[in-house]
Amino acid sequence: MSSQICPCGSDLLLTLCCGRYHTGTPAPSAEALMRSRYSAYALALIDYLVRSTLPAQQAGLDQDAIQAWSLGSTWLGLEVEQAQLIEGEPQHAYITFTARWRDHTGEHSHRERSAFVCNNEHWYFIDPTVELKLSRNEPCPCASGLKFKKCCAGYF
Repeated sequence: MSSQICPCGSDLLLTLCCGRYHTGTPAPSAEALMRSRYSAYALALIDYLVRSTLPAQQAGLDQDAIQAWSLGSTWLGLEVEQAQLIEGEPQHAYITFTARWRDHTGEHSHRERSAFVCNNEHWYFIDPTVELKLSRNEPCPCASGLKFKKCCAGYF
């Protein structure tokens, strides 16, 4: 791992780039987290993908499907188009990117605008595929202390 180039496209060694986030250092920005998640898919680091998802959503992730997609794909590249930080407490961000991979059916690309939230200096991916059953007046699942409607409701 020490001489491997990071899959995120930074041209840095994995240990100097996303590898440090995979081993526990908090990602300093939503973009760094998103890049580290792409690298985790490329490296089949399923536990990291779960850990870097909003904690209230982690139990709803299909880890077997994530692992199958990760291991069944050759990851071809990542292009970050835009990082948009939304000031406030807590901070939120949108990252627009395109990921490319090849699997048994051919080559694919996927363009996405992902949402992220920062809580206690940790950025988390807000997974739009994991439904949260809560009302707008319940506490936000990001643990900000705000009501859901005043915090992350617009990012789901």
